[in-house]
Amino acid sequence: MSAKPKKSLPHLVLGGELENLDGHEFRDLSKVDLVGLFPDYESAKTAWKAKAQSTVDNAHMRYFIVHLHRLLDPDHQH
Repeated sequence: MSAKPKKSLPHLVLGGELENLDGHEFRDLSKVDLVGLFPDYESAKTAWKAKAQSTVDNAHMRYFIVHLHRLLDPDHQH
């Protein structure tokens, strides 16, 4: 038996300075840091964590993981 290839579940990591700490609105969309597109949650989490830790001194800077596979296939539960 051959192993079934792992399904790609694309995730986007991005971040920037927020208008306020209670929201998700960026101060300046032209300065949003598009970290990258990743094939799975674990690799996206690794990139997110590195960026989040590198900006810990700026309270308004936030990074997010966007589950693109959920946007592309809303019926997907994982």
